[in-house]
Amino acid sequence: MRLLSRTAGGRRGSPLRAHLPLRCAAVCRGSGDGGCATHGTGGRPPHRAGGQLAHTVGDTKMNLASALGWCVSAFVLAATAGLLASWLDRKITARLQWRVGPPWYQNFADLAKLAGKEVLVPEQSNRLTFLAAPVLSVTGMTACAGMLLLAAGRRLGFEGDIVLFVYLLALPPLAVALGGSSSANILASLGVSREVKLLLSYELPFLCAVIAACVKAGPTTSLARILLFQEMSRPLLFSLSGLLGFLICVVVLTAKLGYVPFDVAEAEGEIASGALIEYSGILLGLFKLGKAMLLAVGPAFIVVLFWGGFGSTLGGAIAGFLKCLVVVVLVVLIKNTNPRLRIDQALRLFWGIATVAGLASILLACAGW
Repeated sequence: MRLLSRTAGGRRGSPLRAHLPLRCAAVCRGSGDGGCATHGTGGRPPHRAGGQLAHTVGDTKMNLASALGWCVSAFVLAATAGLLASWLDRKITARLQWRVGPPWYQNFADLAKLAGKEVLVPEQSNRLTFLAAPVLSVTGMTACAGMLLLAAGRRLGFEGDIVLFVYLLALPPLAVALGGSSSANILASLGVSREVKLLLSYELPFLCAVIAACVKAGPTTSLARILLFQEMSRPLLFSLSGLLGFLICVVVLTAKLGYVPFDVAEAEGEIASGALIEYSGILLGLFKLGKAMLLAVGPAFIVVLFWGGFGSTLGGAIAGFLKCLVVVVLVVLIKNTNPRLRIDQALRLFWGIATVAGLASILLACAGW
């Protein structure tokens, strides 16, 4: 007995201890209760945990694939709509000047031509920033398009998404400023200086107009909730505060696009295209594509914010499309009926009249008007 006890309790173990886990595992597998008190999990729970892990990994892959597909869809839709809106801009401008204008596919052909050109990077430039700036512009517009599709199409979003949207709308002019400042060109630096001054001046009235809409519809900072409020009552455009905010946003969108009378940052006759003077090839094409996407995303955002957005039915979608066309036509008319403002005149306009109008819209929204 003493010999058996020493053998069973020895340091190297015994045949009884060696076979104990196998017997316990056999009992656990046969018990069907998922394990035992000695070893916790038996034969089946590890398989169940592995199945749950595989299921989680599969769901993650599906979510990533769905998000990637949504981003690609948003990019294709925004790029196509933007190039067509840019063609409409050129066509209306041509008709106002008694010209025929380009065909509808002209912008697509121009982009394809730029894609085939050689890309030249200045020797003294910051190469990484110079190459990343146009990609940043297109990426920001793609994200804006995806958020608008979720809010206007599926009424999905989160509280505070309108704040993120406002930041993303500022990416195209910021990308132009980054690209121009990294090119080490004197004329580009002058264009960057004007671009940044304009950006700081028109963002304040733009924020005031957006805040007025948020106060009037809630208060809330969700695009989907603003749309639901307009569906339940009426579009914000039919109120005094909403009308002021709508007009401010149209003027600010003209400045964001760099259109006349706010094209001082790219004045060809003064500083030879300004911040984009060193860009060529596909990089210049990406900047033009980002600007075209802004011409589609900007009017859609204004329509969602003040004019009821897009309906869930086919008729509502067509009505939303026509509303966007109206905003695009207004921007083009402002572009073709005004002379270029000097930088001090543009700053005085945004810091003065536009800001006062934006603050008035907030006060009117708080008063229920």
